[in-house]
Amino acid sequence: MARRVLVTGGAGFVGSHLVDALLARGDTVRIFDNLDPQVHGPARRRPAWLAADAEFVQADVRDADAVRRSLAGIDTVYHLAAAVGVGQSMYQVADYTAVNTLGTANLLQALVDERGAVERLVVASSMSIYGEGRYTRPDGREPRVSTRSLEQLRQHEWELCDPDGVELSPVPTDEGKALDSTSIYALTKADQERMVLMIGAAYGIPSVALRFFNIYGPRQALSNPYTGVAAIFSSRLLNGQPPLVYEDGEQRRDFVSVHDIVQALLLSAEEEAAVGKAFNVGSGRAVTVREVAGTLASVLGSEVKPEVTGKYRVGDIRNCYADISLAREVLGYEPRVSFREGMEELVGWLREQERPESTVEAHAAELAARGLTL
Repeated sequence: MARRVLVTGGAGFVGSHLVDALLARGDTVRIFDNLDPQVHGPARRRPAWLAADAEFVQADVRDADAVRRSLAGIDTVYHLAAAVGVGQSMYQVADYTAVNTLGTANLLQALVDERGAVERLVVASSMSIYGEGRYTRPDGREPRVSTRSLEQLRQHEWELCDPDGVELSPVPTDEGKALDSTSIYALTKADQERMVLMIGAAYGIPSVALRFFNIYGPRQALSNPYTGVAAIFSSRLLNGQPPLVYEDGEQRRDFVSVHDIVQALLLSAEEEAAVGKAFNVGSGRAVTVREVAGTLASVLGSEVKPEVTGKYRVGDIRNCYADISLAREVLGYEPRVSFREGMEELVGWLREQERPESTVEAHAAELAARGLTL
């Protein structure tokens, strides 16, 4: 049965791919997006790839009346609108809180006031809410630390160690791991997730949260220095510039194709057993940042080597990659795009784009000027 769907942030990277998939299966789609200039450029133009047969509402989630109007006639809501970026969130505290936390509050207030208006609400959460991922000790005992001290980071001692000096080993992170946000961005994403599931349970709004890991793919904003590392590295390599790698490049992440993210989003609106739960959505595979740079250079045939800065950004974590067992079991989710295939697709798309002048150095300088790098 065709649905009437609202996608907040629907002109963005993930949102536009989701809109395409929803239209392809016959749904009626309304896009709600403010065309943030950091993502869409100072002219705030509607991106060329955005589906013409979707209704488009240019508005901001901070505008409660606009949010309320956007819900008219809607039965399914995907809430993807958010300010994104760990580093930037640490000096644009009010903006991130207003967009992510208060913007979500506006949506939920409208749903509370129009009780029973929607049949499913799906919110985009983030792996950042975990802080560091799960770790284990060689002796099997429970680790006693969850963060790295500033003292060890200043000494370029990157790995987590217990107080007795035992180095901890990262393991896949499951949804039961305690949340430990290390940035304002992460804190606001935790707000979004908890608020949606809380209000959903209280008012009988079937709600699901998806904790996205590191997403990459076509349509990532190349003008935004806070976009995904894969797009930033690719763009720099295509311009003959070295990727800038923080710490020693051995930090591990879970890189997941935007196509697999869309798969999970569609499944989360269909499966009744998903209601009230949060799910990891990743590839289930750990990849180092150095490996990302190396794979992209290989795909491009580039001899440019990454520049390992040996610097730490406040709010960054060392390791976090997904245990996706719950999404497999409940949603029927299964990653389909391999890391190499996904990188090849990203590079192929990037070759066809006009590449703006890199703002990575300016971003790094901004963080340094504010004392947010060590």
